[in-house]
Amino acid sequence: MTDTAKWRTEGVRVVRGATLAHAISGGGRATVFDFAGASGSETWIGAVAVPPGGKTGAHHHGNTEVALYVVAGRAQLRWGERLEFMANLGPGDFAHFAPFVPHQEVNPEAAQTLELVVVRSNREGIAVAIQTMPAEAPEDVY
Repeated sequence: MTDTAKWRTEGVRVVRGATLAHAISGGGRATVFDFAGASGSETWIGAVAVPPGGKTGAHHHGNTEVALYVVAGRAQLRWGERLEFMANLGPGDFAHFAPFVPHQEVNPEAAQTLELVVVRSNREGIAVAIQTMPAEAPEDVY
C-alpha cells in the first residue's frame, strides 16, 4: 500500500461530535483520541459533560498535567487543599492543572450542560478522589 493510499484511511481521524453525545449525555466522559504515534503516545484527549447544577468530586490526577477547554456552558473551577481558590470560565476559555493539584469542576447553571474538551499528558486515567472540607467562600483568583 502506498503512503497516499494509507493516508486516506489512516492519515486523519475525524470524530463527529454526535458520536460522543450518547456517551457524555447527562454527565460523563468519552475518549476522543488515544495517540498511538511516537510523539503523542502518552496524550489523552476527551470530552466531559457536567449536568446543570452538577459538580465533580474533589480530585487530582497524580503526576498528570491536565488542560481543558470550555465548549459550552459556564464552569466554576475550584482548586487547592480546601478548594479555596476559584475561577469562572465560559465558552472559549482554557485552564491548565499542574500535577497533584486538588480541584473540582462545578456547573453553576440551572439549565445548561457544561461541555469541556480535556487533554491529559498521559493515558493512565488517574483520578484520585480526595476528602476535603471545601472553603465556604473561595477566593476568586482570575
